Amino acid sequence: MNVAFVAHDRKKEELVNFTIAYEKLFQGHHLYATGTTGKKIMEATSLSIFCFMSGPLGGDQQLGAMIAQNELDLLIFFRDPLVAQPHEPDINALLRICDVYGIPVATNMATAELLVRALQRGDFNWREIVHNNRPIKLHNRKTKPADGSAAPNAGVNMQ
Repeated sequence: MNVAFVAHDRKKEELVNFTIAYEKLFQGHHLYATGTTGKKIMEATSLSIFCFMSGPLGGDQQLGAMIAQNELDLLIFFRDPLVAQPHEPDINALLRICDVYGIPVATNMATAELLVRALQRGDFNWREIVHNNRPIKLHNRKTKPADGSAAPNAGVNMQ
């Protein structure tokens, strides 16, 4: 499974401790994180994590793009509800796209515990069906005009 980690500044230590507790479980998965969060987790564990940019610099949007391509299965996002975030629209967009694509999200330790236990049991194996039946990527589709006539680039692989 593809699992992503995000944490606001005052929640990073809590997420690092969480990943330490479940390090063995996470070792069997592809891991992603926003910049600083990923670096802190890797410093404290032996986990290998692909790090995107910091959340405020576009990392939230990069994770959103993964979700829109059905390339993320689980998001663990420890939010700090008591501090206003300057990139709040990006955070809301990330959570919204998770809802659109049915991606399980944990925004606190209690929910993360439940989702990680479900991951451990194999409850998210249905996501493999999603991965195996992804629609053809847009750039691989052949275009056809609405009137049914041959398109100028019909049969051309758009890359």
